[in-house]
Amino acid sequence: MAIKATICKASLQIADMERHYYRDHALTLARHPSETDERMMVRLLAFALHASEYLEFGQGMTADDEADIWQKDLTGAIELWIDVGLPDEKLVRKACGRANQVVVYCYGGRTAEMWFAQNSSQFARQKNLSVINLPQQGTRAMAALAQRNMQLQCTIQDGQVWLGDGRESVMVEQVVLKESFDTSS
Repeated sequence: MAIKATICKASLQIADMERHYYRDHALTLARHPSETDERMMVRLLAFALHASEYLEFGQGMTADDEADIWQKDLTGAIELWIDVGLPDEKLVRKACGRANQVVVYCYGGRTAEMWFAQNSSQFARQKNLSVINLPQQGTRAMAALAQRNMQLQCTIQDGQVWLGDGRESVMVEQVVLKESFDTSS
């Protein structure tokens, strides 16, 4: 018998001073049996960084044709595709062909750095791709906040991101490895 996903609930308060986005979200995260607390919390952080009315979690971990998080317009066209971890370069390229904007949040310390170095020449060709590295110190501290039921606050201001649960607060650094080009002008 297959092990089922663990359901985690998060009440997430977002105060994004940079985008002037202030909203509470009641989120349900299906945590795949092979997913770590660290990866789940990176997914949650990625959601907070891009939060909008139409942003939703996908089946990215179990389906290559879906993002971990995505936003579609009313016609079903993919506006934003977000992957977490170290996805295969071919899958990233495919996502870039399907979505207006693709963002990959990689983490894992030296492993993430080696993954980016190995794929950077291929990534450079993708004009709608951004790659952000989250240093291990921050992602491991976020993993310590993981619970089945979470009350979290995320504050984004002056390039800094803070995630807390009322007792602990973690500053998460974002290192931009590749930034997308604005092709709308």
